[in-house]
Amino acid sequence: MIGRVVDRIIAAQTRWAKPFGDWLHGLMAAIFGRMLPVRDFLAGTWLGHPLHALVTDVPIGALTLVIILDVLGQAVAADVALLVGVLAMLAAALAGYADYSTTDGRARVRATVHSTIMLVALVIYVVSLGIRATGPANRTVPIVLSIGAYVILAGGAFVGGDVVFALGNMVDRHAWRSSGTTWQRLDVTEIAEGTLVKASAGGQALVLIRTGATIQAMDEQCAHAGGR
Repeated sequence: MIGRVVDRIIAAQTRWAKPFGDWLHGLMAAIFGRMLPVRDFLAGTWLGHPLHALVTDVPIGALTLVIILDVLGQAVAADVALLVGVLAMLAAALAGYADYSTTDGRARVRATVHSTIMLVALVIYVVSLGIRATGPANRTVPIVLSIGAYVILAGGAFVGGDVVFALGNMVDRHAWRSSGTTWQRLDVTEIAEGTLVKASAGGQALVLIRTGATIQAMDEQCAHAGGR
């Protein structure tokens, strides 16, 4: 029940997240489109695994440690952990925006909400870190800020998980589609040599191409990032 309520709250953000996401996506696509090797590196192509999902564990672990160390009165250790967490958040954001540059549709809207929440948390963490750097006698304010930022961080992580586990973005967008148990006829009668042709079979939108007597078919939507 809680999940459905949260899902409705997230869906309600579409009014601002879609136009803002379209603009931000255009910006990220322009930036990363000019340096494809960098984008591929940040996407984890060399690793065979999305890099963003891997890197996000670092800030979450470090920022969890901040709260524990603050409670235990280990001020210096907490401050160091916060610095590590902030730097790791920046690294995770960089990898995330590389993925974002090739994300579209509903996943882009959700990813926009996710990144916005994370940026809010990051700003609060930076403010907390700045106050801590002054060596205040009373650390109540920076500690409260860190705890509040952690709650926001958890919310952002929830939305980020939804982008992956509910929508399959950067993993497999076709994972929740039924393949059926019988062969389906294509709704096309003529396929020109070497020309991409759109078709459908059993409600699935496909792209076909003919090379000689061989016809190859694939889903019209990229299973990885969602581009068409």
